[in-house]
Amino acid sequence: MAEPVFKNMLVFELASVLAGPSVGQFFAELGATVVKLENAATGGDVTRTWKLTTEQGSAGASTYFSAANWGKLSVGLDIREPTSLDVVHQLAAKADIVIASYKPGDAEKLQVDYGTLSQLNPRLIYGHITGYGAEDQRAGYDAVIQAESGFMYMNGSPDGPPTKMPVALMDILAAHQLKEGILTALLLRERTGEGRYVQVSLFDAAVSALANQGTNYLVAGHSPQRMGSEHPNIVPYGSVFTCKDGLPLVLAIGDDRQFRRLCQVLGEEALADHSHFATNNARVQHREAINQQLERLIRQQERAVLLQELHRLHVPAGAVNSIPEVFEQLQARRMLLTQPGGPSGIRQVAFVGEGMKAVEVTPPPSFAQHHEQVLRQFIAPVN
Repeated sequence: MAEPVFKNMLVFELASVLAGPSVGQFFAELGATVVKLENAATGGDVTRTWKLTTEQGSAGASTYFSAANWGKLSVGLDIREPTSLDVVHQLAAKADIVIASYKPGDAEKLQVDYGTLSQLNPRLIYGHITGYGAEDQRAGYDAVIQAESGFMYMNGSPDGPPTKMPVALMDILAAHQLKEGILTALLLRERTGEGRYVQVSLFDAAVSALANQGTNYLVAGHSPQRMGSEHPNIVPYGSVFTCKDGLPLVLAIGDDRQFRRLCQVLGEEALADHSHFATNNARVQHREAINQQLERLIRQQERAVLLQELHRLHVPAGAVNSIPEVFEQLQARRMLLTQPGGPSGIRQVAFVGEGMKAVEVTPPPSFAQHHEQVLRQFIAPVN
């Protein structure tokens, strides 16, 4: 059996909250040793205190901290103290990768910036997540970036206010960008033997992910507006309908053949020949009319029966599931990290490939749980 792809690699995490830590967990799941530095002056990563009302007073890691910190060794240090900074420098000197999330200028003040650490370790790859790039000292917050990058303006119902998405998507997008940058830097290091500084901002990652909504404006001059779950270019795509049993489903019709098969299943094949509905361009222009027709027809169907027939004919559609319903599905359960007698987590590694199997990782650590272990393993004793 192939060894984990990042076995014997040391990742030193100087990041907190979600974006940077999720990158650290990614490497842990692929076999790296990930040491997470937590601020001893504040009791560790701030997300340890971000608890639901149902978690108040409970022991163990918070649900938020548990989203991105499986498989790590936690050390607690106040790097403003010279002895602690020396430990950080020794760890960085042995690390393959450092992951940081400091505001521009802060890492330099603390003497944990790439310039300082690369002097100790020329092969070091330093992945740095910022809010707005190296020249802007503002801290980056997911909700603010959602607003500033246009996501919040586009999200929500047409008659409602701009709406933040329920996950910190900007953090997740930046994390994926940083993974890609670090992996590219690892490839370059194999070729040159040299380390690299890789910087990703939340704002740049968000703008990059505007995709077709961005080009709707850049190419066609169309400023995207709130449409609920509707799609500006395709109909019916993202449209939600309620079935006879009161259960919702979503349609994702991408071409006219799929629309014709949908009409066949609903017993209204003539709709697919109507001049207002026969092509996607026509359906976009007559969005309200076709949605009214589909709402009437779908309300006559039981959801399970309808979805079964749609799937049989390869018509893209699905149930609108609650989160508990998501994790009732076998495919979702394959994505779980488990521990005996404890709560599950979610894998950061969602791909599969030969020789790239994710390993079993330990549960989220308590604050400074591995402090002495890490010092013994990586830090030279003082004579």
